Amino acid sequence: MIFVTLGTQDKPFTRLLKAVDKCIEEGVIKDKVIVQAGCTKYQSDNMIIFDLCSMDEFDNYLDECDLLITHGGVGSIVGGLNRKKKVIAVPRLARYGEHVNDHQKQIINNFVNDGYILGASTYNELVEALKSIKKFEPNKYKSNNAKMVSLVEKLIDE
Repeated sequence: MIFVTLGTQDKPFTRLLKAVDKCIEEGVIKDKVIVQAGCTKYQSDNMIIFDLCSMDEFDNYLDECDLLITHGGVGSIVGGLNRKKKVIAVPRLARYGEHVNDHQKQIINNFVNDGYILGASTYNELVEALKSIKKFEPNKYKSNNAKMVSLVEKLIDE
């Protein structure tokens, strides 16, 4: 099962759902697809789509999925990595009105460069990521929490 999460951003991310839908129609995706769409309104006969769910339900979908396709939200990406899921992340982009800026590109690039996830910004890149995800072996995720806590403590002490 593939779980797609668009987070809770107040701007729609229709571009990703159209791309996933097209991948299903073209046979690139053959798995069942469940979508947490947030405020994105999209209808499809190919996917199970709901707006929001409880954290317990969300966690169950994460636990059950074989692949997580997500926007570039750190919480969503890390949630998948902590469960040792393969992750494809697609950034929300300002030029499409999906976010106020393009910070999600940088977030995704950092995770990609560390070998944790695959990233895709276009439909063609998503197709390529889907084709290579089965052979992709992500690096074991290491949190930077200790470094962040150390920096905050240093600031407080100063």
